[in-house]
Amino acid sequence: HGLLQYNIHQKRWVWNEDIIRAEDITDNVLHLLSSKMDGLSDNVQTLLKMMACFGSCTSESVIGYLNESVEYAEVRNGLERALIDGFIVTNEEGSLQFVHDKVREAAYNLIPDSDKKQFHYHLGKALNSICDGKDVGDTIFLIASLINHGKEWIVRDEELSIAFAKLNMKAGKRALDGCDHKTAYSYLEAALSLLPEDHWRTHYDLSLRLNFLMAGAAKSCCQYVEAVQILRRISERCRCFEDKLPSYYLLSQIFQTQGRLVDAFDTCSFVLLQLGETIPDLVALDAVKTMAKDTLTMYEEVDDDDWLERKMEDETFHTKLQFYTSIAYSSFFCKSYSLLVYFTCKAVQLSLQKGICEHTPLSLLQFTGAVANTDNAVLCYRIAKNALSLQERFDVAAQVPELYNNFYGRFAWRFEPFQVCVNNLRRGFEIGFSSGNNDMGLQCAFQLIKTNIFSGSNLKSLLNEIDYYLHFFKTFQITRGINLMINFRETVSVLIDKGQATSIEAKAAFEDLNDPGNRLRGVLYFHQAIQAYWSGYTE
Repeated sequence: HGLLQYNIHQKRWVWNEDIIRAEDITDNVLHLLSSKMDGLSDNVQTLLKMMACFGSCTSESVIGYLNESVEYAEVRNGLERALIDGFIVTNEEGSLQFVHDKVREAAYNLIPDSDKKQFHYHLGKALNSICDGKDVGDTIFLIASLINHGKEWIVRDEELSIAFAKLNMKAGKRALDGCDHKTAYSYLEAALSLLPEDHWRTHYDLSLRLNFLMAGAAKSCCQYVEAVQILRRISERCRCFEDKLPSYYLLSQIFQTQGRLVDAFDTCSFVLLQLGETIPDLVALDAVKTMAKDTLTMYEEVDDDDWLERKMEDETFHTKLQFYTSIAYSSFFCKSYSLLVYFTCKAVQLSLQKGICEHTPLSLLQFTGAVANTDNAVLCYRIAKNALSLQERFDVAAQVPELYNNFYGRFAWRFEPFQVCVNNLRRGFEIGFSSGNNDMGLQCAFQLIKTNIFSGSNLKSLLNEIDYYLHFFKTFQITRGINLMINFRETVSVLIDKGQATSIEAKAAFEDLNDPGNRLRGVLYFHQAIQAYWSGYTE
């Protein structure tokens, strides 16, 4: 029927895929392909079986690595023959792939079912022995995936278990760096499964690092319950308070993302108290106004060039500053504006006295956003610009969404074009969600919509953008984001047509509006005021 035949002129196997699908005889084609492959030389069969284990495509460099081993020294010859016969082709990206999925399936069937796991495992071990110590890029994912097929043999040897757990952790870390959080979590989970039962006792540092990375990956995948459980486990197993600090900070970030702002505040408060800081229950408004003024005076008295060159040496102060930035954020929503100002002042004063570190830019931007007014706006803008310039001095890529939220969302609109603010807030949103910093991505989206409203953007286009964010937040199950974005949607709907055709009722999203502790009441009332004014109810 011309379903499958060897074309002498093309020197490759060809088939009529439409007829094959129409006649539903793919099993017969698969059997025929397998029969043809049985007659191939050992070199070609080995190459085809290897590539079938690699997936849909692979880099020729992987074949090159294997060609260095004694066991697979002839695979390059097999590749040349497979290319000539048409089983393998080079795609547009320069990678090697099977000419059709059924060819790959037939090649994979050359491996007996009882040998498949072991074939994968030995292939992975061969690649690993050749590539160990080399920078092989994304090939590490292939190596780890192949080796993980041999778990039943790996766990019998503790030395192998630890070595391959580290390999999976390395793969997970690379996936995290590439913002592929689900892939990262799968490799980290595989790494943890390879460790011996008493790994916290026998391999403490590895266990601590691996569990922390897993918690971060789980958070980035919105698996918050899982992330909190891992962090609780770390806290129980840690040998000293210092080892718990990264977990406490990540826990506070998860609580913020979940909207558990009191829990976030309490976590930061506990740590700061342990570090010798004072956490007041209340601070009078007049007292923080004086504190803010004194902090601005302290900043004016330092020489920018000298101060910006003085690094903070003591790691304890780094930690204090990090937790001050976190507690400041939580305090605004669950405590009071006065406490927000108090914590931002404490953070800036700490940097002014002890020098700068990677947490200084955020502390400065939080401070200027909290205390800026008509009288001090120019000085605050200078401080904020200095804060942004510090991005070049420290590795603060993970903080970009929070830095942009505080600068372009809360302050820069006073001095910079609205469109510059909007573009950078959109970038902050994209970086936030791609890097797993969902809460700050969320905040950038709010500030972006607010800035667009006041800049006179096209309201119908803005409504579509809001719907995009709503869909996004629903996909990631970010309840607080959904509720706040609904509020923006109602406001824009009123501005378009007084809500006649496009409105969503936002009030129900704000829980108990009679609760004085509900800090989001102000957000709703602010939007209701805009809506009332636009509708003609100026009183």
